[in-house]
Amino acid sequence: MATTRRSKSPAKKVTKTPQLSVKTSIKPKKELRKTADVFLYIPQFVGYSRVLSTLLSMYYMTLSLTSGTHYLLAINLYLYSFIGDLFDGMAARKFNQSSKFGGVLDMVTDRCTTAGMLVVLSWIYVNEGMKLMFLGLFFLDISSHWMQMTSSLMIGEHHKSKEGNAKRFFLVRLFYENYAFFGYCCVGAELTYVLLYILAYLPSSPTKIYTEYALYYVCTPACVCKNIVNLAQLASASWVIAEEDVRVFNKGQ
Repeated sequence: MATTRRSKSPAKKVTKTPQLSVKTSIKPKKELRKTADVFLYIPQFVGYSRVLSTLLSMYYMTLSLTSGTHYLLAINLYLYSFIGDLFDGMAARKFNQSSKFGGVLDMVTDRCTTAGMLVVLSWIYVNEGMKLMFLGLFFLDISSHWMQMTSSLMIGEHHKSKEGNAKRFFLVRLFYENYAFFGYCCVGAELTYVLLYILAYLPSSPTKIYTEYALYYVCTPACVCKNIVNLAQLASASWVIAEEDVRVFNKGQ
């Protein structure tokens, strides 16, 4: 028998398709915050201490009206509340805990502190013209800042932002955009009120209060400028609110 040779067919090479390994990095979910957490932010505690300091300051200022004592304690508490305004903002930025509640708390504390001081000054100074001046400054401070914040909320911007003040009067834009001018007006105005309070209790000897009077005359222009800004702020904010009224009305036509 003839033997037939079978040719061996070459073995087929099996090519393996390389598998691409896709590494997916799963980011850990951030812990969601609760409403109550906002009240426990570190900057808020600075704000709470400012509120407490203001209340104690007003208490001791009221006592000093009849007893003539505690006025230094009262003014130190007042100054802490004023200076604390700087640290709550720093804490908010450092710990990434900026909040709208903190901003409102900050502004309300500022306005109540200044208002309380102006009311106390209207009690201390018996001159009718001085009383009317302090009460007028009180009304102007509250109304101008209220209108400024309301108008900013209506257009959806922060009351200190460049966008929020784009249509404001030049003086208002300068006040909020130039930090040096802003600081000069705010610090100078508050120190003017503080010095008026201190001078009412210090002895009448001019040699003993020369420094206080010198500082008072340096700060007074800043106080005048701040209240001119308040007038401009009140007028420009009123204009923005009226513009928004017209826009809404015309849109509905």
